[in-house]
Order: sequence, then structure tokens, then C-alpha cells
Amino acid sequence: MPRPKTGDKRAAILRAATKTIAEDGIGASTANVAKAAAVAEGSLFRYFPDKDTLLNELYRELKLDMRSAMIAGFPLTGSLRKRVQHIWNAYVTWGMESPAKRKAMMQLTVSERITDQSRREGQAGFEDATEAMQQFVAQGKLSGLPAAFASDLLLAMAETTMASMVANPAKAEHYRSAGFEAFWSAAGKK
Repeated sequence: MPRPKTGDKRAAILRAATKTIAEDGIGASTANVAKAAAVAEGSLFRYFPDKDTLLNELYRELKLDMRSAMIAGFPLTGSLRKRVQHIWNAYVTWGMESPAKRKAMMQLTVSERITDQSRREGQAGFEDATEAMQQFVAQGKLSGLPAAFASDLLLAMAETTMASMVANPAKAEHYRSAGFEAFWSAAGKK
């Protein structure tokens, strides 16, 4: 594999870290990340002084990527159902198109190495989606519970949906729709 040009090294390292963490988890070594990026390990440390900095930068980068997918076409004035369904469809589409990013994000989200500041920065730009989920919770069966619980429930059901979509691509759209309907029924109006 040819080495990336100097301007592309940071991006190559982040892509390699995504793939490596998706496959090996947070414990993946920086040596393996550097090897996957076709750069010397010393080069990795010029862009990211330590592994925690790399993990936090990757977390923010993946959240930005997910946010771009989520806010594209977000129906600000749509019904609550349309807004929540947009969140569902955007996440499932992002996850299906970027399985390594999704797997790496799952690892990073539960890691204690991700700082509170990175988590706050990662949430920036999700305000419309967060507001929709808060309304959904307040009006539904999850009333009184944190909106984060509904978001976690959505993610868990979306993961199950994506697994079925991968296992049976001919029925992928059916699973996407059925998964949303199940989520809507499970957490929707009382």
C-alpha cells in the first residue's frame, strides 16, 4: 500500500483508526493503526500526541459524520412521527453505509477514555433531533424517563434492524420500516 501524502496523513490515520477499532476495539494498538494507515508510528504521534487524543479526535470526527447524515433533510416543521422516523432512517442508513464507523462509534461511546468535553462537542448540532426525542418521550410510554433512554432504545432496536438487513438484503427496506414501527409502538403514545 503506498504511503499517503503529507496532507492526507491525518485523514488516513483517522480512517485506519476507525477500521482498527471497529475490528479490535479500543485496545487496538497505535502500532496497528499506523500500519493500517501506511505511516510510521512516529508520524501518528505528530498528529495525535497520545492514544487518548486520537480516540477523542476520532469520536468527534465520527459524531460529525453522523450529524451530517442526521441533519440532512431533517423535517423541522414535520410531525413528531416524521421527525423521529427521520432520525431512525438517517441512523440506519448511516450505519448500513458505514459499518466500520458505526462499530467504532459503539466502542468509543462506552469508553471511559472519551472526555466529557468530547462528548459535549459531539452532541453539538443534534439539538433538533434531541428536541424531537424529548417530545417523543414526554408524550409516550417512556414519559418520566430521560430522553437518553429513548435514544438508547432506538439505537438498540436499530442495531437489531441492521443485523436483519445485512442477513437478508432482499428485504432490507421491509426490516427498516418494520423496525421503526416496532420502535414507535414500543415507545410511542400511551
